[in-house]
Amino acid sequence: MSNLSHEVRLIAFYLPQYHPIPENDNWWGKGFTEWTNVTKAKPLFPGHYQPHLPSDLGFYDLRLPEVRQAQADLAKAHGIYGFCYYHYWFHGNQLLEKPFDEVLLSGQPDFPFCLCWPNENWTRTWDGLDREILIEQKYSEEDDRAHIHWLAKAFADKRYIRVDGKPLFIIYRASKLPNPFKTTLVWREEAQKLGIGDLFLCCVQRTLMDRSDPVEIGFDAAMEFQPDLLYLGPPLAPIHQSKLWRFGPSLDLVNPAYVQNSIYDYSSLIQIALSKPEPSYTYFPCVMPAWDNSARRNKQALIFTGSRPELYEFWLRTVIQRINKNPSKPGLVFINAWNEWAEGNHLEPCQRWGSSYLEATLKALKSDTSVIEENLLCYQIKEIFRLREINLITFPDWNQSDEILYKQLERLVLWISNHPNRAKMTLILAAKDFPAERISAMLTSVVSYLVLEKGFEVSSQVEISLASNLSPLHWQVLLAQLQQWIRLKTEDTHTAFDLGVHRLLN
Repeated sequence: MSNLSHEVRLIAFYLPQYHPIPENDNWWGKGFTEWTNVTKAKPLFPGHYQPHLPSDLGFYDLRLPEVRQAQADLAKAHGIYGFCYYHYWFHGNQLLEKPFDEVLLSGQPDFPFCLCWPNENWTRTWDGLDREILIEQKYSEEDDRAHIHWLAKAFADKRYIRVDGKPLFIIYRASKLPNPFKTTLVWREEAQKLGIGDLFLCCVQRTLMDRSDPVEIGFDAAMEFQPDLLYLGPPLAPIHQSKLWRFGPSLDLVNPAYVQNSIYDYSSLIQIALSKPEPSYTYFPCVMPAWDNSARRNKQALIFTGSRPELYEFWLRTVIQRINKNPSKPGLVFINAWNEWAEGNHLEPCQRWGSSYLEATLKALKSDTSVIEENLLCYQIKEIFRLREINLITFPDWNQSDEILYKQLERLVLWISNHPNRAKMTLILAAKDFPAERISAMLTSVVSYLVLEKGFEVSSQVEISLASNLSPLHWQVLLAQLQQWIRLKTEDTHTAFDLGVHRLLN
């Protein structure tokens, strides 16, 4: 059977920075590991979950084989097919290589793996940019050949993950390669000479610069990486640090953390991610249990609030369902991450949630959304769309001119903000094929205009959610929670009638 079938394999990204190395001792202080930042983290606003502290596995050291075995056992027991180890290669030098080298040399744990090369500079701000570089990436054809010769040892291992019989190798920033097509050609030629055969090369799509058709730059596929920086959803932040606007439940947005950091809503991210357009090339989806890198940064952190195991399960289950319903889709799903503790992003058990995210992973893998327990799906829909006592839906015609759409959205925002029951209401904006991120951008622009130009105080009690690209079952459960269809002068009645809204609500 081809590995590009609808057989789903879950692969979790694995960070090896849980043991001291001389370079980190020099840059950050003696004995530095990822745990150093994790334990120093503090909550920045009410309800902010920090620090993330481990439970079952403790503050482990990856130099210990029993730790690596315990991780693999835990992952396997909860449906994870394999790990994708980060492989830090800098022109022939490696960092944090000891755990994987020992996995390779010892043959243990007997658990599938592949490698991802995060080909960015290491910087003092942990962002891969060119400020305060600690160690720089340098490229050459000679290094391309040396690199593939080293990788061949891993590719030859029986545990190495393959796609259509070819070892899978992931490059985090293909756009950073001076000539990606030439690099991939060199790698393929050398792999043939070394007896490895052809490679399956995959590039990550997370930034604006990394959105090329993978085939055009020498790759076989692309993969989503969450959080996708082009599809984050609406920020929970003051507009120009003054008047307030948000789409989630009420929070104290005057807190400086909302000015100094980029704070988003996890459930909104799920909506945006599931409504992204499908590319025509081979593409592997990715989900994440959470994200909060404030442990690494005093300011300018990226934080997603409101993550819970049930919401993560909904996201992963929906992605798996789409693959199972379409055999032409790739059978790999990536999870970011297994153990990114300083990014608040881990499946490993923590003191707050225990093993709930692992259990959610197994449930999502084993259950079919079409037979999911009705009460659980209803709960997940309520959480994703922030449903309240009074839930309304409207169907703008997204094919209208921007001018008309902006006026419609302005009237809707003013109407719900002035409604005496606004604290009990959620307004759903329905869109069948219109990109959810464009709707979010339009709403943000509308609210900015009302606040900054018109001096209108948009209530922080307002809830507006986006419903796009839902399955028939999800629409059915959502519509059952609604009380009213808000009619517009020009609207997408075709979609509304297809969904049967007129029968349910009027």
